[in-house]
Amino acid sequence: MTLKTKLKQIQSGKLSAVENVLAFSKQIATPKSKDLNIFLELNEDAIEQAKAIDKKIKAGTQGKLAGLCFAIKANISAKHMIVSCASKTLENYTGPFNASVVNKLINEDAILLGMLNMDEFACGGSGETSAFGPTKNPTNPELIPGGSSSGPAAAIAADLADFTLGSDTGGSIRNPASHCGIVGLKPTYGAVSRYGLIDMAMSLDCIGPLARTPEDCKLIFDIIKGQDNFDQTTRTPNSQLPTTNHKGVIGLVNIKEFADKRIANLIEEQTKKTAKQHNWKIKKIDLPLDIAIQTYYIIVYTEVFSCTRKFDGRRFGKKIEDTAGPEVMRRIIGGSEITKAEHEGKYYREALKARNHIKQEFEKIFEEVDAIILPTSPAFPHKIGEKISTEEMYNYDTPTVLANIVGLPAISIPAGKIDDKHIGLQVMAPHFQEELLFKLAKNF
Repeated sequence: MTLKTKLKQIQSGKLSAVENVLAFSKQIATPKSKDLNIFLELNEDAIEQAKAIDKKIKAGTQGKLAGLCFAIKANISAKHMIVSCASKTLENYTGPFNASVVNKLINEDAILLGMLNMDEFACGGSGETSAFGPTKNPTNPELIPGGSSSGPAAAIAADLADFTLGSDTGGSIRNPASHCGIVGLKPTYGAVSRYGLIDMAMSLDCIGPLARTPEDCKLIFDIIKGQDNFDQTTRTPNSQLPTTNHKGVIGLVNIKEFADKRIANLIEEQTKKTAKQHNWKIKKIDLPLDIAIQTYYIIVYTEVFSCTRKFDGRRFGKKIEDTAGPEVMRRIIGGSEITKAEHEGKYYREALKARNHIKQEFEKIFEEVDAIILPTSPAFPHKIGEKISTEEMYNYDTPTVLANIVGLPAISIPAGKIDDKHIGLQVMAPHFQEELLFKLAKNF
């Protein structure tokens, strides 16, 4: 059921907000759902909040999302909830305020169900680095759900919420959306406020929705987007950007060198099939994938080190170096090495030069094509606990990090299955062209 369909049911009286909350609560409480380890904390006031919303619906004063239930990644602040980042460092840290995105949803009468599991401090791509145990993939509990927004993706796949919010630093919304067979949007950097998000890498992080369909993601994005006085990086475009396929050309990325050939072939087949239906031309293009991971991780290590200096055990939580897991520590130590005085910032400056080069490459590409198509993940989800090298794990991000490096919007949609494992198709568009993304995603 789409969000618009459920909203119609709620507004017509066929379904109440209380009944919607109770249905999800019952599903979350089942042994099967508990075993998936998706929720870290539930909102005890959800029923009372739903009762108040039902009164508003009867009075005709309800918001646009009245009665819908959502849950958020545990690095997004919610008042009176534990904002743990799935880490022992913040396991007792209670959010003192709502993130701007949470306020926007609550103001439209959506109901927060709770906080969702994730990779610790968003450091990871599998959902396995949480201090509270790995999230399991609802489509196959033996497999990873992807990360770092493992809980937000798994909650949708397991039908435990109407929609969820995650954060995306290098693919952290799109990667689990791909593995769980759902839709995940990484907006343009600056389109959605990050106020209330506990940073992993401040120049890359984005908050975005995960849902069942592109239309559902659009509905939520339209609520949470826009300039926010609490976040200096946000802006609303001065004029409405054109959202039509004015060139009628789709860029298909040559990615077989970087991805499993079966995945690359499936994406190519789907693109050709859809292009034929909609009279698009396809242009084969090359992205700077060969320098993507190296550029991304130098920036990430540097910014993770900077972001985590506040976790000194004095003001809130515990000292991060005493409590964090190996992946978080790898990034902290890496960042401290990169930023040492004797290096004079040369590695970080080189990464910024590469970032600028990548941005220029995209500008050239978008002069010839309307949007770019490539796989979301280059590999299949592995089994939970399976030994994967750090290099192999980092390479999972190869198709997704470029959008974050440049700040582009990107969406992952289900493309089918191979060996009964979900494969995601990723669409990238120019800055603030989310409307084009939704249109193309719906066509696919």
